[in-house]
Formats: sequence, structure tokens, C-alpha cells
Amino acid sequence: MRSTRLLVRALAVTATLAIALTACSSKGGARNEAGPATGQRFTVAMVTHEKPGDAFWDKIRAGAQAAANQLNVELKYSSDPEPGKQATLVRNAIDSKVNGIAVTLAKPEAVGPVVQQARQAGIPVVAFNSGDKEWQKYDAQMYFGSDEEVAGQAVGSRISSAGGGKTICVIQEQGHVALEARCAGVKKNHPDTEVLYVDSENLPAVKATIGAKLQQDPSIGYVVTLGAPIALAALQSKQETQAKAKIVTFDLSTDVAQKIQSGDIEFSVDQQPYVQGYMSVASLWLNLTNGNDIGGGRSVLTGPSYVDKTNIAKIADYAQRNTR
Repeated sequence: MRSTRLLVRALAVTATLAIALTACSSKGGARNEAGPATGQRFTVAMVTHEKPGDAFWDKIRAGAQAAANQLNVELKYSSDPEPGKQATLVRNAIDSKVNGIAVTLAKPEAVGPVVQQARQAGIPVVAFNSGDKEWQKYDAQMYFGSDEEVAGQAVGSRISSAGGGKTICVIQEQGHVALEARCAGVKKNHPDTEVLYVDSENLPAVKATIGAKLQQDPSIGYVVTLGAPIALAALQSKQETQAKAKIVTFDLSTDVAQKIQSGDIEFSVDQQPYVQGYMSVASLWLNLTNGNDIGGGRSVLTGPSYVDKTNIAKIADYAQRNTR
């Protein structure tokens, strides 16, 4: 409940301030020079660990661009899955003297130090999507995303309550703090969980590895995946091996939404990436134009939000629009 209140409060502050600024300008009243239509145009760099071809990040960018369009912000998006190269992109943003930076901290030990450099240069920085336990260590001012271990624990509890038995938790990038935390959370509340590492850049190999595991151990009751493409590969593995394991995933896509509707995937844990992108840009704009520190130094949680047969009907359209 606390996370929901923080998120609603942050969204309300953003919307109210933007509407007020626009209204004052349109009615000829007192103008705020930071208003979205007539004020200073700020530049925000968004730097992520996106891997080429991963449609998950389209939602992040869509949310960020929506906020940028509304608030007269120039959004400069860049990404690299290799942590050293991602750090270089952040350093390039500092050198280009952007007004604000939004960054993911999947490998915080590599990217965190350049976040500190940005703060030392007087540039406001927010973290999002990954690094929920590390963002304060590196002087970021806010974090938007899930508490990944808590999300994993909730999945573990749900599996245990359903009598799930042996569970495989599939991590597609070893060392990624958010992914490791998810599986750690699953295992904490459902101890009969084994981690299986795969490479998300080779989906045929992912499918083969999961399929081999299902063939070796027919007692596996659940396969937990941490991304929509991995979930679809796991579903193919299940169908080809005629395994009885149920598929659960983190994150949502149009295809995953359809599989939830058909009953092929049990449920998805949605971290609401569109909201992460939107709030990252909006919070930086509020900081730059009004001195706001959204969330009071605490994380603003955008998840976990669970999508299953009970609510998929109203969410599927949003997934199709690339906003859920």
C-alpha cells in the first residue's frame, strides 16, 4: 500500500503541476518560465542496459517520450548491455552537459561511479528499473521500479500456496542484480527452487536448455522466467517435451498477454515499465523547474503488479498499445 500511495502521489504532483502551468499560460496569468509550452527546454539523457531486439525497452522509451513531449523536454536515449560501455554513455552525457540523467543500474559496480560523477558535476540523476538496493549508494536522487526480491518472494509464496513442487527459476543474464534478486526471492519463500542460467541473446539455446531440464526431471512443477521472450521460449519447450510444468513470468508483452488469456501462462509479474520511463523524465523535470524531490528520498515502486486471468481482459488492450 505504501508503494501505491507514493506512486499515486508522484503522478498526481506531476499532472497537477503540468496542468497548472499550462492553464496559467493559456489564461494570460502569471507565467512560470519552466512551463512546458513556453519555458526553457531541458535535455534529459536516458541510459539503459537494453539489449538489441528486446521489445521490453520500447515501453520504457514510450513512457519517457510521452513525458518529454508533454513537458518540453528533449530526450536523448542510448543503451548498451555491456556495463563498461553503458558507463561510457553516462560519461558522454555528462560531457555534453545534459540537464538531467535517468539511468538503469543492472551492474551498479560499473555504472554507479559515473552516476556519482554526474552528481558531482551538479546534474540531477534518477535511477530506474534495476538497482533498487544500490541507487542511494551512488547518490542517485530517486528510484522508480520494483523491489525485485519482494516481488520474487510473492511469486514463491504463490507457487507454494498452489502446491507447486520443484521450481526452476531461469536467469537470462548472470550477475544482473534485479534478475538475481527475483530468483533469490522466489527461493526464499519456495525453497524447492533451482536457478537455471541461460543466454537471452540465443533464444534457440534457451529453449533447448529449458527443454532438456524438463525432460531430465518430470517432477518440475513450475518454470519461472524473468522476461517475456524467455517465457515464450519456455512455453515452446514445455509443449515440445509434453511436460506438465506451469509457466510463470515477470514482465508483460502482447504475446504473453494472449498466453495468459488462453491459460498457457499462469500469470505475469508486471513492473509497469511505461510508468518507470514516464516518472523518470517527469521527476527530473520537476526537480529542474520546481526544486521537487519526488518520493522524499525513498523508492517509488511501480510494481509488482500481477496479471492473470482475473484481470487480463482489461489489461490486454494496454499491452497491445505498448503501455503495459
